[in-house]
Amino acid sequence: MKRSTTLIVCWIAALVPLAALAYSNSRQELLAALKARPNLDHGAELFRNCAVCHGSQGGGTTDGGVARIAGQHFSVIVKQLVDYRHGQRWDLRMEHFSDRHLLADAQAIADVAGYINHLAIEVPPGVGDGELVDHGAQVYAEHCRSCHGRSADGDEKAMIPRIAGQHYEYLTRQIYDAVDGRRPNFSKAHVRRLARLERDDIVGLADYLSRLSQPPTPDENVRTAAR
Repeated sequence: MKRSTTLIVCWIAALVPLAALAYSNSRQELLAALKARPNLDHGAELFRNCAVCHGSQGGGTTDGGVARIAGQHFSVIVKQLVDYRHGQRWDLRMEHFSDRHLLADAQAIADVAGYINHLAIEVPPGVGDGELVDHGAQVYAEHCRSCHGRSADGDEKAMIPRIAGQHYEYLTRQIYDAVDGRRPNFSKAHVRRLARLERDDIVGLADYLSRLSQPPTPDENVRTAAR
């Protein structure tokens, strides 16, 4: 028994430096991509791989299987791509398309993120049945507005996503995935907040947000890169 305990302790001790190294690598790549000046022409070339699922205009799918990413904040796209690369977010398709054989380095991440941020939203979002929209507005005001903003436009500097106009089914699925532990890049505080929501709260919230569609303005660093 003593030998087994010793082996377990040694195994855990060996994993700790590896976890710290993985975090260090992902943090370095995130910072490098955020500081890079996006090359939108190269980003357009890289986006051809993304378009296989997200569509040529980044509109995603109304069934919730693929997010609407057109116009999303540059920093948010960068963060999600880095998380997929380093095991902090799970999806086999995204893990494949964000891997280094398609996005070679931090500059490539910045390029495609800049291009996505610059895409105009042309595909209308999928919405719910509308029965709980008013309730969803109340839920949003109480639980979400303090971070995501009055119009759910998020915050580029804080890497808070723009969730206005996202597909209803996608929003619903992401909330349940976060609560069930399938979104490891969600903070514990965020998960606890979502876990307090009942079924009608989630349905109403997702439906309310899906109907807040509005044309986003490209982020400052992407506007600068486009000149």
